Amino acid sequence: MEARMMISCRVNPMERRQFIRCAAAAAVTPLAGTLRADEPGAVELTLDASEGRVEGDSWAGWLYTYNGLLPGPVLQARPGDTVRIRLQNRLRESTNLHFHGLHVPPTGNADNSFVMAPPGEVFNYEFSIPADHPPGTFWYHPHVHGSAARQVSRGLAGAILIRGELDAMPAVADSPEYLLVLQDFDLDSRGYPREPNMMQRMAGREGNLVTVSGAVNPAIAVAAGGWVRLRLINASASRSYRLQVEEHPMAQIANDGGPLPSPQQLDELLLAPGERAEVMIEGDRTPGAYRILNLPYNRGGMGMIGGVRRVEVLGSLVYAGAAERRIPLPERLFPVDPLPQPSRRRSFVLGQGMGMGMMGGMSFSINGRTFNPNRVDTRVRLGDVEEWEFVNPSMMDHPMHVHTNPFQVVDAAGASEPTWKDVVLVRAGSRVRVRMKFSDYAGRTFYHCHILDHEDLGMMGILEIQG
Repeated sequence: MEARMMISCRVNPMERRQFIRCAAAAAVTPLAGTLRADEPGAVELTLDASEGRVEGDSWAGWLYTYNGLLPGPVLQARPGDTVRIRLQNRLRESTNLHFHGLHVPPTGNADNSFVMAPPGEVFNYEFSIPADHPPGTFWYHPHVHGSAARQVSRGLAGAILIRGELDAMPAVADSPEYLLVLQDFDLDSRGYPREPNMMQRMAGREGNLVTVSGAVNPAIAVAAGGWVRLRLINASASRSYRLQVEEHPMAQIANDGGPLPSPQQLDELLLAPGERAEVMIEGDRTPGAYRILNLPYNRGGMGMIGGVRRVEVLGSLVYAGAAERRIPLPERLFPVDPLPQPSRRRSFVLGQGMGMGMMGGMSFSINGRTFNPNRVDTRVRLGDVEEWEFVNPSMMDHPMHVHTNPFQVVDAAGASEPTWKDVVLVRAGSRVRVRMKFSDYAGRTFYHCHILDHEDLGMMGILEIQG
């Protein structure tokens, strides 16, 4: 089993709705082990989605959890494994799972966001991780149109780690590894989630409480002369994180789609909703405690939410002990072959309007159309390479996510080598081109803004991959 922050849970029979009551300690411990079944090559997990009171060291709130954990259990697997997940829905609303970033079928009982588990019912997911699947940091969360922002912003999220060659590389293999799942919650004085008004949904909700793997201001240990590996997941519904560690540069070794060709030296790292990154930090400063900061960032929104905020302290990097020897990071990791020239180019204009959405009021659109579950918006051919341009004339950022197949950003400023991603930040007033190959799996899937209120308000399309 895995080592992770300590959680104790109990069912209180006096609670009218039989909520689960959980206590989370303000500590994040290094990852270890793998969730596996007795059957070789299989990973099995039951996820019990329920509502309960979560208590931390300095906060408490009534949230949604998987198995009473915030965030949910860590699912670890390797290429070739079969994954079986039993989703038990104890919520009072329908829910489902999206396996964000995994290259698995979008149909049947795999990464099928069209299926639902109604209240009180069970849905069984099963899929195989392809033998050539890249290692990396992925995650699972609900994908119910109209409810995605609410369910994620109330806590439903968990990490998926695909193990592989990167984990065995020098310095990486010898370093403690921490999973930092960034979530925010908007709670009232009694700890109950506040529902946003329409203007807040338009901007994308942000909360008054930020947690790091369920903890507030946790300490991350690093040995003097050694390294620490951080796996970062932005699991917030709307909030972007502009991360910096005081006096410590970061060496990024992986992003959404897996390992980078070489470590990238960064003074700060911007993570839009849905994005992930893996960074290495060297303990080469005077031993002590150094703050992990979320710097001000303006993601637009006409001054409602998402504007420039104060500096937030998310945690601390604390020196503990000394490394036996210094192991340098490899200069090269894993090369990424650029995709060939596309067979077709498409443009997607990201917009907003009044009175067109399913909920009334404001709505968000792609190419002038809001989401319709009965309409296929884009048809592609299995095996083709296409180039998509996302055009954002609006005054707010839109991080765009495509299910099933990762892509390469072909016009990233300063990018010397291709990398794989599945979320790309399209800043206000800008445009971004991505190139992707529709490999292995036919079926219907989605592309959308990962500010989940924007998705719920219509900024999503159905992609049909035709075999």
